[in-house]
Amino acid sequence: MKIVKVIKWTAGVVVIATIGIQFIPVDRTNPPITETISAPPEVMAILNRACFDCHSNETAWPWYSYVAPVSWLVSKDVKEGREELNFSQWDSYTPSRAAHKIEECGEEVEEGEMPLWFYLPTHPEARLTQADVDTIVTWSKQ
Repeated sequence: MKIVKVIKWTAGVVVIATIGIQFIPVDRTNPPITETISAPPEVMAILNRACFDCHSNETAWPWYSYVAPVSWLVSKDVKEGREELNFSQWDSYTPSRAAHKIEECGEEVEEGEMPLWFYLPTHPEARLTQADVDTIVTWSKQ
C-alpha cells in the first residue's frame, strides 16, 4: 500500500508541475520586417519553405510551440536562428556581410547542416531535394 501512495503522490506532483510550467512566458513574437532578402524566385521559394521559420521574422508558430517544455526549445531555436541569419532584416547587413551570409547559406546546405535534422520530422516540406541543394549552392556562389 505504501508504494501505491508514493506513486500517486509522485504522479500528482508531476501533473501539477506540468500544468505550472505552462505559465512560464515564452517569446513567440515576429518583429517587424525591415527588408527581406532579394533572390531569384526559385531560391526564394526554397528559402520560404525550408528556412524562414527560424531565419526570418515570419515564423509560423506551430501548436507545440505553445506547450512547455517544447515551447522553450522552439523559442530558443528561433531566437538563435534569427541571431545567426535573419532574412527579414537584410538591411542590417553590410554588402560584404550579406555576401558572406549567402555564401555560408550555400555551405551549410551543401554540407547537409541545414535545415537541422530535428526540424524535418515536424516540417517535411522543409526537406531539401538534391535539386534544391544545387539551386541554393549555385546561387550562393554567384
